[in-house]
Amino acid sequence: MIQRLAVLGVGLIGGSLALALKEKGLVGEVVGYGRSQANIDEALSLGIIDRAAPTAAQAVIGADMVVLAVPLASMHALLAEIKPHLAVNAVLTDVGSAKGCWVSDVLAVWNDQFPPFVVPAHPIAGAERSGAAAALADLYIQRKVVITAHQKSSVEAIERVTQMWQATGADVRHMSVEAHDATFAWTSHLPHLLSFALVDMFSQRDDVAHLFDYTAGGFRDFTRIAASDPTMWRDIVQLNAPAISEALAAYQMQLTHYQTLLAHQDWQGFAESFNKAKQTRDQFLPLENH
Repeated sequence: MIQRLAVLGVGLIGGSLALALKEKGLVGEVVGYGRSQANIDEALSLGIIDRAAPTAAQAVIGADMVVLAVPLASMHALLAEIKPHLAVNAVLTDVGSAKGCWVSDVLAVWNDQFPPFVVPAHPIAGAERSGAAAALADLYIQRKVVITAHQKSSVEAIERVTQMWQATGADVRHMSVEAHDATFAWTSHLPHLLSFALVDMFSQRDDVAHLFDYTAGGFRDFTRIAASDPTMWRDIVQLNAPAISEALAAYQMQLTHYQTLLAHQDWQGFAESFNKAKQTRDQFLPLENH
């Protein structure tokens, strides 16, 4: 059981974690900190947190589990602020979508010595909604959480973070930092870029209102993630740029291939490509799972 959980950033991810642990009776007290007083007040009123701290440093005092759920670009400053105030028995983890940059921030703050009580992690349960009001106690049930433990992370700390996420109903996986950032550049970061790009392209047309008036389900499904937090996604693109660039270049090659098929009126080529795409999706993402 976690005696005191400090959640720095009480939004969808951090708030849902707190609610899930509270529902299972696995946390004694939840202390929250965030930059938006209105959001913190809402978290208190919804019972997501038991107490609000005026600073990040005060939030972590006495906490045996500290979860950083803030934008990636805010991590370094936050780590530096809380470092002197962490309890001797505290485990420190995060929920960021890119891990290499977070490990670099930890190393910078701890003078190139990775602390054994630090365990990077990434719950795969994001949504376009944000804020404490979006938090759900069942958000993580049957969702994957990837733990990217550093070689200096202690076995005990890894186990405590693993048990915490398993208690929420999550399917916990383990992966290296490098493999994580390469994988999610393809499966998450690239799709978000494509969705933002399509809507941005529409926004530059004079007839944008007309076009949106005739969008159907396919457009809405594909562009739903373009409603995500732009600041958060700017940070992800910036901090996982090399892996994202590689994925984007591969996608551009695919588009160039399609342009060539169009230029040569190779309709059979399109049929073969579409069939292969459908078969691959049906194999790995059967419709009954959605």
